[in-house]
Amino acid sequence: MSVGPGPQELDPAEHKPGQPGGDRSIKVDGGNSGIASTGDNAINVLISAGEISAEDTLAEMVDRLVQAVRARRSSVEDTLADKAHLLAQNVSDRLQREEEQQRLRDPHPLPVHWQLAPPKAPGRRDSIRNAPAGATAVPPLDLAGQLDEIAAVYERTESGWLMVLGGAGSGKSILTLRFALARLKTRTQSDRTPVPVIFSLGSWNPTTTPLRDWLISHLERDQPFLAGASPNGSTWAAALVGAGYVLPILDGFDEIANGLRGPALKALNAATLPLLVTSRHAELEAAVRATKVVPCAVGIELTDLTLDDSVNYLLRATNTTLTNGTDTTTPTGWQHVLNELRCHPHTQAGANLAAVLTTPLMVTLARTIYESDRNPSELLDIKQFSTREALEDHLLDNFIPTAYSRFLSNPPAAEQRRWDPELAQHWLGYLAAHLRQLKTHDIEWWRLGTSMNLSSRMLVVGVTVGILSGLTVGLVYGSTLGLVYGPAWWLSEGVVDILLNGLGIGLAFGLMHGFATKLKAGGPVFEPSRMHIQIRGGSKRVKESFLPRIRGGLAGGLVFGVVFGLGLAAYWVLLGYPALNIALVFGTGLVIGIGLGLAVGITFALMAGLEAVIERESSVGPSALLTTNRTTVLTQLLAVGLVIGLGYGITIGLVSGFVLGLATGLAAGLAVVLGVGTLTAWGRWVLLARIWLPLTGRLPWAVNAFLDDAYQRGVLRQAGAVYQLRHARLRDRLGDVYEEHRNQHPA
Repeated sequence: MSVGPGPQELDPAEHKPGQPGGDRSIKVDGGNSGIASTGDNAINVLISAGEISAEDTLAEMVDRLVQAVRARRSSVEDTLADKAHLLAQNVSDRLQREEEQQRLRDPHPLPVHWQLAPPKAPGRRDSIRNAPAGATAVPPLDLAGQLDEIAAVYERTESGWLMVLGGAGSGKSILTLRFALARLKTRTQSDRTPVPVIFSLGSWNPTTTPLRDWLISHLERDQPFLAGASPNGSTWAAALVGAGYVLPILDGFDEIANGLRGPALKALNAATLPLLVTSRHAELEAAVRATKVVPCAVGIELTDLTLDDSVNYLLRATNTTLTNGTDTTTPTGWQHVLNELRCHPHTQAGANLAAVLTTPLMVTLARTIYESDRNPSELLDIKQFSTREALEDHLLDNFIPTAYSRFLSNPPAAEQRRWDPELAQHWLGYLAAHLRQLKTHDIEWWRLGTSMNLSSRMLVVGVTVGILSGLTVGLVYGSTLGLVYGPAWWLSEGVVDILLNGLGIGLAFGLMHGFATKLKAGGPVFEPSRMHIQIRGGSKRVKESFLPRIRGGLAGGLVFGVVFGLGLAAYWVLLGYPALNIALVFGTGLVIGIGLGLAVGITFALMAGLEAVIERESSVGPSALLTTNRTTVLTQLLAVGLVIGLGYGITIGLVSGFVLGLATGLAAGLAVVLGVGTLTAWGRWVLLARIWLPLTGRLPWAVNAFLDDAYQRGVLRQAGAVYQLRHARLRDRLGDVYEEHRNQHPA
């Protein structure tokens, strides 16, 4: 008897999620040979008569099958470990860049102190429970050294959940960054410990999206190589989360919208994932009181910097030495300020400044603003800054002008421009107000401009598409008819044709934009695609995408047909045509609209077969996601334009001749492409962020270059495929100043 792998092993790609294990069968040829298959494995079996018993044959066959299945499982586990290692490398690279952008090691890290979260007063419910046994006093954690202390506390958590509490600017985000880097530094390729990944919690809506799904979605967006399908049918991101390869670091529980913190707390408490969560104390306490849910977490609380911490850091950062009793020169600049803080900390000016310099945020702002020729002695001017709040507002207000007055040593290769500091502050103020209105902290390029109410967006879309499509139809179709019927016809009928087509098409696509936003017909059309067009090796997702995209096309076509038909009918009423003719022309417009919508839907549905996951092994940033989405959308629009143009042109050409068919097809294809483009993430971004917002002065014309430059200057930070303002305090202050200025100058 011999047993071995069969020559016709099943293709793993044929393993369908709905049929675990695949087909099981035994085929025997001539009574002494055959093929046994189970799942994705096939084994040849040859039995010689009288040589061995049937029981031994069966036992040997089963043993080989088990070995084959185990080998396949081991291969999948190895691939999963490789994906986790690549994720660890990408996360480490990004966090190191963030560390450099925020100058956390220049000249050395600030010490951040922490202690176990104190218990509540007697009679009140504890905010956090499950403190580690015997942990009565924990020494301060210096982020310049090893993170053994906090790592030990995390490892001793019974629930695997560590909650880090602290005030605004206390260093929560710095702690999470350094904690993640420290764990990544000791991780090797063969190490199967979870990869720490920082997620900005402010964009999570727990009432619509489970925590695991939200984590998986962000991993797929920010790490394209994890969006591909794993052997079990799910994406690699889902497989990593499910196998425990990801340690979510959820930064900013307090940044979740107020009404969602209660559901978020319940969801976090029910999670079985290991977690590290940061929050301000007040917001967590409010959520606990509202839900009566006590987090099953070990809690630590960041404490204020001491005066020695701040002074020693600024001495080294500004290369300053304190005066001694033998020095007869009058101290100036930082030497004067730091001398006053050391020698007279209880004066009103000294006390105000000392109170401000208790958080890492304010210490780094003071260092950044006054590291040039500006005199820091004004920080002790009690007339100018009579309170701690006035000093903090002063530092926040001057950070942007300082950042934009500095020359970048490594500007982006494509953009070597200088931005006016006053305009930059205005644009950043708009972004801060935009984020506040959307109740998010992520600057997502595909949502820029959506803080406008829906009716205003529909008007912008309708007017823009109406003007562009009206001109397109008028110039292409009207000038062709002008050549046929003469210039006099063009000057009379052609102008009317431009106005009517522009009005009808603009109104139709303005309404479709509103319906797509509210109903999301055919899927989340305004989310950037994670796919790219690939002629060979596409995902073959036609079957699952066909009906949703057809429904979306028909819904849009119905709206277009009704509006276009009513427009034609109204025009014929003005011309005095009989009711029957008016009804016929309305029906014609309706049929044309439905036909166009069906054609667009079928085109997009068939193109799903050419869509493939972007197998980029590096993290994707905002610009890369935009570039990929632009290429995908333009390819899809080209296909739609060709289908509509050819179909419409051939139909008209058969009735009215080649010239009119060519002109009609070209005009129809261009008009539909312009309108359909506004129903995509990239198209809406072009319309709102590249045209409307710059036109109204809210953003610069080169918005991408501006955002990238702001990141290079340390004003923004990058969180995967989105930007964020550097700190919540800075975002709130910019938004307040922008709203105040807008209220004073409504125009």
